[in-house]
Amino acid sequence: MAARLRDVAELAGVSVKTVSNVVNNQPHIRAATRERVEAAIAELGYRPNLSARQLKNGRSGFLALVVPEIQSPYFADLGAKFSAAASERGFFTLFETTHGSLNSEETILRGLPRLAVDGIVFSPLVVDAATIEERATQTPMALLGERAVPAGVPLVSVDSVRASRAMTDHLIGLGRRRIAAIGREVLDPQGQATSSVRLRGYSQALTEAGLPLVDSLVVGVSEYSRRDGYRAMQQLLAMDEPPDAVFCFNDLMAMGAIRACHEHGRRIPEDIAIAGFDNIPEGRFSVPTLTTIAPDMDALVAAVLDELIPRINGTVARDHGARVHVPWSLEERESTVGAAARTGSGD
Repeated sequence: MAARLRDVAELAGVSVKTVSNVVNNQPHIRAATRERVEAAIAELGYRPNLSARQLKNGRSGFLALVVPEIQSPYFADLGAKFSAAASERGFFTLFETTHGSLNSEETILRGLPRLAVDGIVFSPLVVDAATIEERATQTPMALLGERAVPAGVPLVSVDSVRASRAMTDHLIGLGRRRIAAIGREVLDPQGQATSSVRLRGYSQALTEAGLPLVDSLVVGVSEYSRRDGYRAMQQLLAMDEPPDAVFCFNDLMAMGAIRACHEHGRRIPEDIAIAGFDNIPEGRFSVPTLTTIAPDMDALVAAVLDELIPRINGTVARDHGARVHVPWSLEERESTVGAAARTGSGD
């Protein structure tokens, strides 16, 4: 027979209410009491009846994390950190992937039952602001990324304009003068995609340094993948006057670009410096290690939960929008500064 809440209370020597407070992650419970209850839960194998809890308080205890893909190292790391942080705050996580499809984004937003999740964290790529706003009025929501969003919905992101400008300034400071950019998205008619924001910072840095923005040095891609980075780099290397530096708008494309340079016999960074964005683990172990923009992922996850949970609890109005920029750093590694950056594998 499955263990009951009362069984846990008897074993732990506390009231049923105290066990309920521990299960629901309520504050103001003494550490010793919490430990005793958690030990009793583990010993009895007690599992909360989620359906009963939902009927009682109108909550499911679940948050939905909706991202373009989970196989990307960036989103995989985001998912792992989000799940752990949500668990610490008393929530389970449901994952959904959209693959950047408009139909998928709309279907998931409109198809998630309102009682199935207490809140939604959504990283949109193509869906319009009106569809986001429609769902946000039904279920508390917070957004990740850099697309235009409804004014009343909180958005958490890295300031990609400043970060991209800093990376381009870094390359300029190394004496590079013919700096290419890989990552302009082919399908971005409204100029709202991540690439447009990062391109803005890149352009600002070139202009302030008195360097021209050369159209042929800005290469478009259909996906932010190793393959597209590889193909874009091949295109740049085939030019009569190839670039002496390349800023890739994510690390996966930078990995592909490094491979293309290797096949063409180009030394990194002596012949061409390469930089990325995202700080995926692969970049710390590649040869050469990859200079990149490193978002503070822990801060990003904490910020989005700080925006979402008060809306779930009703302590902040759902239509109270916020724009939160989280910290980032520029990690200098071998792909731009060579041997000077060698401090051992994995930094």
